[in-house]
Amino acid sequence: MAQKMTDEEWRAFVSYGTRTGKLSTVSADGSPHVAPVWFLLDGDDVVFNTGKDTVKGRNLARDGRIALCVDDERPPFHFVVLHGRARLSEELDELRLWATRIAARYVGEEHAEEFGARNGVPGELLVRVAVEKVVALKDLTG
Repeated sequence: MAQKMTDEEWRAFVSYGTRTGKLSTVSADGSPHVAPVWFLLDGDDVVFNTGKDTVKGRNLARDGRIALCVDDERPPFHFVVLHGRARLSEELDELRLWATRIAARYVGEEHAEEFGARNGVPGELLVRVAVEKVVALKDLTG
């Protein structure tokens, strides 16, 4: 039977390994747009970066509401959905710092600087989402 995760459990779950998030943003016509993102938790914020001119970037500039789903597709199945509102920054020092930190999680420390340099440039956005609501369940088939 499914069980709710504690605050500590969901934070550990979404931060484990290289799990990607499936980010849902609101398109101009009100329909959802979903795309995978690399991300980190920073306190009560989810942090990621994206191109200013991507569908995600344009959607977030217009309507900051998001949902981010992180799941484990293996039995007994677990998932976390985080809801919140995005704040966008184009401040290059901060963008490069976070792009490097995020890259370290997904490609390793040995390639983090390379990815940080590639993604911490003009035309990219640093996105911070203050988590407002959490739905976190574990052991869906347990």
